[in-house]
Amino acid sequence: MNQSLVITAIGEDRPGIVNELTEVLLNARLNVEDSRMTVLGGEFAIILLVSGDAASIDSIQQNRAPLQDSLKLNLLIKPTTPRPDTEGQSPLHIRVEGMDNPGIVHKLTRYLSDQQINIVNMQTDSSHAAHTGTPMFTVDMQVNVPAGCNIDQLQTDFSALCDELSMDVEFTPSQT
Repeated sequence: MNQSLVITAIGEDRPGIVNELTEVLLNARLNVEDSRMTVLGGEFAIILLVSGDAASIDSIQQNRAPLQDSLKLNLLIKPTTPRPDTEGQSPLHIRVEGMDNPGIVHKLTRYLSDQQINIVNMQTDSSHAAHTGTPMFTVDMQVNVPAGCNIDQLQTDFSALCDELSMDVEFTPSQT
């Protein structure tokens, strides 16, 4: 029976990191099922969901320290279980854009947390407006809205919060 691990890796950005890590996983007979990878500052960050038989899982867990040294990455390896059933929940994509200011992510996520809305995926980006150079900020989120939550009211209240932050918001039904 297959087991699963979440592997988080971070290290100084350089060509070949993904190749080296996935080669180790392939040689250990582990399958990459899901991944997220990005450069943040001068660091490359990787999050992987891998699966394999118990011996393969144990091998990677037991060899974490030498793998860190050989790959020049900080590794966090954690066993995980299948994703909980989201039946009855409504998947929703939320995109928020506007002038950057401190606290945007916290204020948006605090509202969602207070409503018991689970963030499934979130990405933020900073940029500068083309003509003015004004710092701009974008938040893209995939959320699961629990059954019984009034989505129209959620959109009204969340839009009011975005208005207070001088941010624009767009809601789109989505698949998670």
